[in-house]
Amino acid sequence: MPKRQPHSEHVDGAEKVGDLVSIFRRGQIWYANYQADGRQVRRSLKTSSKKEARRLALALERELLQAESGERVEPVTLEVAIDAYEDYLRTEGRAERTLAKYRGVLQRFHQLATSRGVARLDQIRPHLMDEYRSSRHKLGREPKTIFNESIVIRQLLRFAYSRRMVTDDPLRGYKLRKPKPKEQPCWTVEQVQSIVEAAKEPYKSAFQVLSGTGLRAGELSHLTWKDIDFGANVIHVRAKEGWTPKTGNRRAVPMTAQVRAILEKLPRKHRWVFVAPPSRKYPSGGRRMSERLLLANLKKLLKQLDLPGHVHTFRHTFISLALMARTPEAVVRAWVGHVDAETLKLYTHIADAASQAAMQDFARKLGQKPPEESQ
Repeated sequence: MPKRQPHSEHVDGAEKVGDLVSIFRRGQIWYANYQADGRQVRRSLKTSSKKEARRLALALERELLQAESGERVEPVTLEVAIDAYEDYLRTEGRAERTLAKYRGVLQRFHQLATSRGVARLDQIRPHLMDEYRSSRHKLGREPKTIFNESIVIRQLLRFAYSRRMVTDDPLRGYKLRKPKPKEQPCWTVEQVQSIVEAAKEPYKSAFQVLSGTGLRAGELSHLTWKDIDFGANVIHVRAKEGWTPKTGNRRAVPMTAQVRAILEKLPRKHRWVFVAPPSRKYPSGGRRMSERLLLANLKKLLKQLDLPGHVHTFRHTFISLALMARTPEAVVRAWVGHVDAETLKLYTHIADAASQAAMQDFARKLGQKPPEESQ
């Protein structure tokens, strides 16, 4: 048996977790500090959570002890790994919709693995991923969909490896090529107007707000009256119980005079800004207008008008028109939520004078008056 390594040398602010490993924070990220093969090792745990850092450090401790004793990690079954990963995602606060999507991907992968006699993680080979991707292609799934599903499977296996459920990542080195973005339909100002004119309430107002803000359909569907700040002239996009914005970040979108006027005229009898019409099941109304309901209504209109597109095309159109109006790209990204790490450092709050001025200037170029001129 190899001689046990002494505990790692002291690091300022380090916390001893086990006999061999301590943890310390550098910036927002936690690191493990330990001795291996006679040298000090400092390894990123890739988490900003101290609780998670402790758990990962203990797993690393077990790995080091197993290496000393000659023991090996017993690989778990794919089914057990999937259950553990779903529990982890749920603990991390992932939206139920995201969990359902991940569950569907992993269940399909598990079914394929089972049909090929693969039960344990260490039995997975690259050709199994190839077969999964090929099966989805044969069903007519888009390259982007297949890529995203493959990422989910890779994340599962990396999670399993990080939790010492398997001695090595079964797909280490497996390359996934991100597909080229597919060209999206985009409407003209006149086409958007024809859609709005053909629509009936409450969908008419919903389509107008979508076209005037660049909101995603899910963001519009989950707007409450608390999110509408007429004083600051902004719409707040933020998480609700059971739902989070796609990027996970909250933002504030300035309102044009047209969007503001539409929202001011809407009834405020219910929590949700946009509610579905009364139905047999919900005769008193008040039910949140779902994305599915928006799409179903829009599809009928697009068929009548012989136009391509879907609900998300309102967003593509808004972005295109804003950029054509020479609105700064960073401001447009802040409005619509296309925010990467670097942009977040520069634009953490958009309800300011510069952003308001840019939105009103954009509205003027579309022939709309700013709030102060429309009163």
